[in-house]
Amino acid sequence: MRLFIAINIPKKERDRIYRAARPLREEGFPVRWVSSDLFHLTLKFLGDVRPQKVPLIETVVEGICEGTGNFPMEIRGFGAFPTIRRPRIIWVGVDPSPALRCLKQDVEWTLSEHGFERETRAFHPHFTLGRAISDDGAGAFRGLDALSAQLSCRAEAKVWKVDLMESHLSSSGPRYETISSFPFKAPPGR
Repeated sequence: MRLFIAINIPKKERDRIYRAARPLREEGFPVRWVSSDLFHLTLKFLGDVRPQKVPLIETVVEGICEGTGNFPMEIRGFGAFPTIRRPRIIWVGVDPSPALRCLKQDVEWTLSEHGFERETRAFHPHFTLGRAISDDGAGAFRGLDALSAQLSCRAEAKVWKVDLMESHLSSSGPRYETISSFPFKAPPGR
């Protein structure tokens, strides 16, 4: 099973992001754009996991969520990895608030105690909008930097749970399935 832990946001906010990114899609960049139904914020990619480990993951994540309270998540700004001039991923960003960073850290550290490799790269929370399908260099993305700087996307979503997700890959693109959901149980702001 190819698993990850994610924050999913309401359809209304996913649609708002999709509408804000419309000029990017219309520009004709060599990008495979992601359907708004697939927008999510990955907290932790677990990779290929044996089904027997799912109950352990569920227990660990549930424990984290028992001590976590609801918090607002601010969505804003467009960008790309590794750079806007030679992107592999085009995204809309999320403010790395203290609550979001703490949740990410709790997930990383607690799962590392159970044999999952800890992520060492800096946390750059985002929703993936598209993936480059061309390695033609910066010329293929001429104007992306200026266009993304002109666009505005500001939204806020309340985070009240995390989901254990399974990714099903195919030639027509990924499909994501929620395995389990874990609502936060602590008072807001914890």
